[in-house]
Amino acid sequence: MIFKAGLAQIYPVLGDVEKNFALLKDRIGKAKKRGAELLVFPELSLSGYFLKDMVPVSALRTSSPIIKELLKESKEISLAFGLVEESKEHTFYNAAFYLEDGKIKHIHRKVYLPTYGMFDEQRYFSRGNRIRAFDTKFGRFAMLICEDMWHPSAPYIAAQDGAEIILVPSNSPSRGVEKKGKLTITSIWEGMNLTYAKMLSQFILFANRVGYEDGVNYWGGSEIISPAGERIAKAKYFKEEMVVAEIDTDEIRRNRISPMMHRDEDRELTIKELSRINKKNSK
Repeated sequence: MIFKAGLAQIYPVLGDVEKNFALLKDRIGKAKKRGAELLVFPELSLSGYFLKDMVPVSALRTSSPIIKELLKESKEISLAFGLVEESKEHTFYNAAFYLEDGKIKHIHRKVYLPTYGMFDEQRYFSRGNRIRAFDTKFGRFAMLICEDMWHPSAPYIAAQDGAEIILVPSNSPSRGVEKKGKLTITSIWEGMNLTYAKMLSQFILFANRVGYEDGVNYWGGSEIISPAGERIAKAKYFKEEMVVAEIDTDEIRRNRISPMMHRDEDRELTIKELSRINKKNSK
């Protein structure tokens, strides 16, 4: 099937959920005018990233009025966005919601919380403990949030669970400068997205933010990568932008016919060897 997907590369306001909700609504309206059937926002797009002690006041539960409003919007356009999710037990997660046809189809809680350098997520968030693919009207999806993608086991698990398209909401800050003036982090992300797309024969929809928080800059560069490793949409660096592109899911089939990596994958071997390594390292 062919459908139109959009990436909303935005500049959220730190800690102001209402303003960010208005920003999402504005981009949703613009995406619908451009014929998008799916719109993906960055990580923590409803709250901003460096929340620290603002995590509890920025959190939303699935029953919140803002989520209910976005559920209404999802009757016309499928939505993926990041937020601070508060569970029934009052635990806080860096989460991504996927809404479709007025329903919450999937919630992914970030599994790998970076706590090094400028990052301090484990201090404020609880870790997610599962990676699942899920069915949508466009095919079988999975969501991985930013740091999750830096662990090859995460996209591998998603692919083995049948994911054909991976949505990647991200808040990647600018780090490192190469000789040609391009950020080191930009080259790493672009190479990683391309590699996963080709190796796992799936689409990667990477939605990164822009702007500043506490002196930290975000570089944007959101992109859609095909299973053949082609960039079919690319947003500008450092500027707010929305890109919309057609996705043809028949490309997944064409790129899985040969080579037969999905057919020939030995999951039992992987499980056996990882269990062996885990036992050895736990002694």
